[in-house]
Amino acid sequence: MALIKNGELVESAFVDVSSADAIPPAGAVMVSFEQWQAQRDSLLARGTPLGIRLHSDQTPDLIAGDLQHFALVALEFPKFRDGRAYSYARLLRERYGFTGELRAVGDVLLEQLFFMLRTGFDAFELDSEDPLRDYRTALGDFSVWYQPTADGRPTAMQLRHRAR
Repeated sequence: MALIKNGELVESAFVDVSSADAIPPAGAVMVSFEQWQAQRDSLLARGTPLGIRLHSDQTPDLIAGDLQHFALVALEFPKFRDGRAYSYARLLRERYGFTGELRAVGDVLLEQLFFMLRTGFDAFELDSEDPLRDYRTALGDFSVWYQPTADGRPTAMQLRHRAR
């Protein structure tokens, strides 16, 4: 999977261990909610950046009191018809004031990127041969791409012009 963050192709700073049995002793990791519940104290004691991956049936209020510990929240899109992550993104940005990386993972479709941006996502895992080109094309497919996002991040138009 390729990672697009703020309109750029980047390497993830986090190792996704959300489905692993063991968590490496050092380095930035993204854990599952279950791992966070079971190993919260040891994860905090590491002193390294933490990310959490929430499934679509895990609402942001489950981690609202701990958001200050996370540099990354990844919200899963398990299938095309499940759009709960849009609402969760908006809640994280507006109600809970989360300012870290908000990453869309799972079944992330190019046709949905514009709407994901508008609800607060700033990073996307894409399964594509040329993810940056496809990201830019997806942003260009909309005629209403000048409106601001939920949290004041760059609009699709600004990202599109920046990518040129």
